Amino acid sequence: MEPTRRFDDREIALIFERAGHLQESTQANPDNEGLTLAQLQEIARDVGIAPEHVAQAAHAVARGELAPSRSPQWLGLPVSVSRVVEFEHPLSDVAWARLVGSMRETFDARGRLESDGVSRMWSNGNLRAVLEPTERGHRLRLSTRKSGARSLVGVGVGYLTGSGVLALLGVTGVMASNAATPAAAIFAACGAAFLAATALSLPRWARTRASQMESIAAQAERLVAPGETGRPVISSS
Repeated sequence: MEPTRRFDDREIALIFERAGHLQESTQANPDNEGLTLAQLQEIARDVGIAPEHVAQAAHAVARGELAPSRSPQWLGLPVSVSRVVEFEHPLSDVAWARLVGSMRETFDARGRLESDGVSRMWSNGNLRAVLEPTERGHRLRLSTRKSGARSLVGVGVGYLTGSGVLALLGVTGVMASNAATPAAAIFAACGAAFLAATALSLPRWARTRASQMESIAAQAERLVAPGETGRPVISSS
């Protein structure tokens, strides 16, 4: 290949995509401990990316903005959502007040404040925001779960089970078929309705809560005034 050949945008994208696949297929270096922010900024500078943009992206990664919120599932349906935000230094009372104000606005809930002398918590029903101390500073844990989700699924399954029992009673002659069949159909319809409503509402609820938590994580750095402690940083874990 001619060393002076120039590649167009499409070819450049293909080259880097192919190079990435080749690197993934090679054996990783067990001694590789990653790169520092300064090293990342130096690499970015070589390809024309401003160092301050790399720093902003690094802080976004630290806040978890580039990773999806955790949504543990039950029977394939999301029943809870959580998010963790790390801070380098302990948050001041003013910074915590700003965070609480932002959460109240984002979640449209007044909520309740509690403190045990070490940790602080803002809660509204099943929604929790716990600020706890760490070796480096503070950690904000956001979490929530959907009340009654498992009960609704259980009711739906119960109706479907009852439908099967009624149908069996009609087939075996224990119950008159002209009575068992309509009853079985009604139970089946109720069970399907409960399950369908739950299956449709839970993912939508989880997406909304995840988006709200991502908004809190994105606002965390802006909520801390310049010069105050509490700047989110890259987590070492």
